[in-house]
Amino acid sequence: MNQTATMQKLEEMRLSGFTRAYREMMDSGMNKDFTFDEVISHLVQAEWDDRYNRRLQRLVTRARFRYQANMEQIDYTAKRELDKSKLLRLSSGDWIKKRQNLIIVGATGLGKSYLASALGHQACQQGYKVFYRNCGKLFDELKIAKADGSYIKEIKKIEKLDLLIMDDFGLKPLDNYQRLILLEILEDRHGKRSTIVTSQVPVNKWHDLIGDPTIADAILDRLVHSSHRITLQGDSM
Repeated sequence: MNQTATMQKLEEMRLSGFTRAYREMMDSGMNKDFTFDEVISHLVQAEWDDRYNRRLQRLVTRARFRYQANMEQIDYTAKRELDKSKLLRLSSGDWIKKRQNLIIVGATGLGKSYLASALGHQACQQGYKVFYRNCGKLFDELKIAKADGSYIKEIKKIEKLDLLIMDDFGLKPLDNYQRLILLEILEDRHGKRSTIVTSQVPVNKWHDLIGDPTIADAILDRLVHSSHRITLQGDSM
């Protein structure tokens, strides 16, 4: 089989990484410097890298992050009480594997959304399905879904996410509809998936913010008691 036919068959099998690496090796003559095992290893690695990068791009695109952030860009020099060792432990993704939650609180401008996006991007790199949404917009979208009949479908999609990021929780008190939606989301995910919540409001004020005492107890029981916490201090960045 000649080189052109080989290329054609590789493309038909959608081995794009393998094909590109094979073409580069043949064009440059690199294959002459490698053993047969090294050639195979190089081509397989190229295909693996290509598939990983395409999957990562799909996961990041679907996540709809507010910021294109990553762990390497986090500023630890700013005076905001950010524990580097704790954040690095969280970046391992072990807490997602254990189906735990994370709460990030602090005043506006301290980088809560950026941290959540960076941890979400890290989770995508580890192969997790992530979705980022502002709380207010998420509630509004689910309200519309209720009206057009797609609510159950949307709730099931949220339930299956490995990591849900709910940003800017508590900018205003929750109404009855929002309380029930939040409870349903957390009930579906409790002990099965992980959630990040960011808020300007301290956790000890969330009970009053949610409103209904019974529902507030249920929400906080499912969210707060199984969560890691990051509390940011200082001036706006």
